[in-house]
Amino acid sequence: MLKGKNIITGIFSPLTLFSNLIVKITEILACNHIFICTFAPNIIVYLMNTKKQKLELEYPLNARKPDILWTFMSTDHGLERWVADRVNEANGVMELTWGDLWGEHHTMHARIMEREKNSHIKLKWVDETDPEAYWEMRIGRSELTEEVCLCVTDYSLPDDIDDLHELWDGNLERLHQSSGL
Repeated sequence: MLKGKNIITGIFSPLTLFSNLIVKITEILACNHIFICTFAPNIIVYLMNTKKQKLELEYPLNARKPDILWTFMSTDHGLERWVADRVNEANGVMELTWGDLWGEHHTMHARIMEREKNSHIKLKWVDETDPEAYWEMRIGRSELTEEVCLCVTDYSLPDDIDDLHELWDGNLERLHQSSGL
């Protein structure tokens, strides 16, 4: 037995092996896990146990007051303008959907860990396995220019950190386009 490893096993018939493998790999990659596949007759074993790296970003914005930014980062309607195609909040959980709701799409759920008005919102993906990983958006001020800034903290595997940075850059570009901030 492997100590300290999460092991998920699945038994698949030969006809569904390939399609189920693609689904599982997609799920694992979407959750930012590293995986190792060991093939035996009709058995796939996934080993997942990697520490994620913290990414901290600061984006200066054209906002005189934090109120407008707060609405964009803390409400389902605001997040729909720049983070996901569809966002719904219920019982402290944000449901974020990307893609065509009636066609091909991907949905993830994030539990709201902290929310302080005009300050920050901290979320954790429901299926996150790294106990230290979360994502947070915080309203701050630049030390140099005194401009209002959006400070983002997020976690990713070391090999995916550049992709995560690009994802947030793209999100902020959509925020600028949709709001002028």
